Amino acid sequence: MSAVDSLNTRVAPWLLSLMRMVSAFLFMQHGGQKLLGFPAPPNNPVELMSLIGLAGALELFGGALLLVGLFSRPIAFVLSGMMAVAYFMVHAPQGFWPMLNGGELAAMYSFAFLYLAFAGPGPLSLDRLFGGR
Repeated sequence: MSAVDSLNTRVAPWLLSLMRMVSAFLFMQHGGQKLLGFPAPPNNPVELMSLIGLAGALELFGGALLLVGLFSRPIAFVLSGMMAVAYFMVHAPQGFWPMLNGGELAAMYSFAFLYLAFAGPGPLSLDRLFGGR
């Protein structure tokens, strides 16, 4: 095994944890905006008992669970599905190309969370601490 392969083998799991945490932190901001008006006020008031309210709750609380790596695989799977639904409900009707329909972020989150659902949380996670794989 070459030195580069050895380095990649040692570093990759830690970068997986870092990708999970950064993605979750950025994702939580969308829920915080919808539900708490933080870090920026929402464009329109959000009704909690609505699809947008549900999305905000999943973004904030699902993102928080993903950030600390608790129930990572099922949470990531649910969030991936939520973002796929968001893409096809909101963005796809506006045109095919994500760059033009404003759906780049939704598509990226959907696939990043789908990857995490199968790859797992990495070593820096409560799942790992409590004995999960």
